[in-house]
Amino acid sequence: MLSLVCSAFGHDYIVTRKITDHINEYKCACCGKEVSNSYSGKFELLTRRQREINECLSTFFMKKKKLSIH
Repeated sequence: MLSLVCSAFGHDYIVTRKITDHINEYKCACCGKEVSNSYSGKFELLTRRQREINECLSTFFMKKKKLSIH
């Protein structure tokens, strides 16, 4: 039933995790669909492979941020 609402009115995405300054993970507040930004700026379905990529990217980004502070 909730997917019908999303298909009629569009998803209501909420940021669930910030990966970098430009890449986030989102979850629809209605149907629970999870997506992530792609490198081209479009939304991609959040698969296990995409989660692993985001995890590595997040780790790298945090290390880079710590080095730039010091």
